[in-house]
Amino acid sequence: MAAKWEKSDTNKGELTFEIDADQIKKGLDQAFAKTKKTLSVPGFRKGKVPRQIFNQMYGEEALYQDALNIVLPDAYEQAIKEADIEPVDQPEINVESMEKNQPWVLKAVVTVKPDVKLGEYKGLSVTKQNTRVYQKDIDAELERRRQEQAELVLKEDQPAAKGDTVVIDFDGYVDGKQFDGGKADNYSLELGSNSFIPGFEDQLVGHKAGEDVEVKVTFPDDYQAENLQGKEATFKTTIHEVKQKELPELDDEFAKDVDEEVDSLDELKAKIKDELKEQKTTAAHDAIEDEAIREAVDNAEVQEIPDAMKEEDIQRQMDQYLANMQQQGIDPKTYFKLTGTSEDDLHKQFAADAERRVKTNLVLEAIVDAENIEPTEDQLNAEVKDLAGQYGMEESAVRSALSDDMLKHDIAVKDAVDIITDSAKQDKSKKEEEKEKSEKSEK
Repeated sequence: MAAKWEKSDTNKGELTFEIDADQIKKGLDQAFAKTKKTLSVPGFRKGKVPRQIFNQMYGEEALYQDALNIVLPDAYEQAIKEADIEPVDQPEINVESMEKNQPWVLKAVVTVKPDVKLGEYKGLSVTKQNTRVYQKDIDAELERRRQEQAELVLKEDQPAAKGDTVVIDFDGYVDGKQFDGGKADNYSLELGSNSFIPGFEDQLVGHKAGEDVEVKVTFPDDYQAENLQGKEATFKTTIHEVKQKELPELDDEFAKDVDEEVDSLDELKAKIKDELKEQKTTAAHDAIEDEAIREAVDNAEVQEIPDAMKEEDIQRQMDQYLANMQQQGIDPKTYFKLTGTSEDDLHKQFAADAERRVKTNLVLEAIVDAENIEPTEDQLNAEVKDLAGQYGMEESAVRSALSDDMLKHDIAVKDAVDIITDSAKQDKSKKEEEKEKSEKSEK
């Protein structure tokens, strides 16, 4: 096969290729086998007409279109391999010639992957990350767990304060009329949680059980129900109960209650310190990775990204997002109804950063090529095992769903990320530099 590639624009060009006689013959044979099954010719049983008779009656050219449809996919794949190009969209294919006993000639307008010129991607300077665990961090985590163990007890004849929980009935009115979703009975509301319309909770502070309170608020301009945005509302509210948190003592018994693996408060503190250290280390690695990749991408020169690549990325992000919702038991129709959004809204959400995501992936793939990264069989098996465990699937099912090429691509990109991240150098942050300068000036 002869294939010729001529670039006509930044990411577009024309691919001219031929389909040789052997391929044409195979295509014609398959096309005839398919056609004769439904062909009725006087003197012959259905499906038994000889090829010679068919050619005399209809001409071999009658099979050309079907034959072309049969052989074109493989012929196009061979042509792009020969031309060494990477299409990123469906081609626009036109027939140049289909003469008898001659190779068929076709031309395809093809959009290809943009060229990438790498800049610096090793030894990049990134912000130094602090992974030290301070006593205040441990105290804050202890307090969080203490709050989780708190019990609500009734406040007898005492006014509600921030942090208390009130049990209320409320009935909302806008322009003197009730509105959907504005009424509830025996609703538990923690004051200060900011879970209600701004100003609502504050107006219940200082009131006791048994009191009726008329709460006046204004719906935010970005409120999810458009018909209520910016509207003033009045809620007739009755307080039935006021409860306050009763916190447990920070002692050994508390420690054993919140963590069965420890026997004392000191052991719990030590365990919390280790957990926070691990969290900070992971967060630091992620921050370094993000910053280093961002710099590597900024240092690279990438040609204009075709719309088809951006659209493919958006659709992939949408599919993944909705699949995650589905795993939580929320189908797309329900998701859009609950959020008051549409598929177009979700498309716009992911379209905002699509170009950056595609550019990042192109740069990482270019690093894979520059570093000659070739995943090993052991890496491939480990990736399959990891994915199987992650999604609760059999390893054989993962192998069936994902080709080796797809798996190797993902592994290679991860290796490229590691090269960027592991070689990055942490410099002092501006905050640390200013602190050091301040300390020196005070001496």
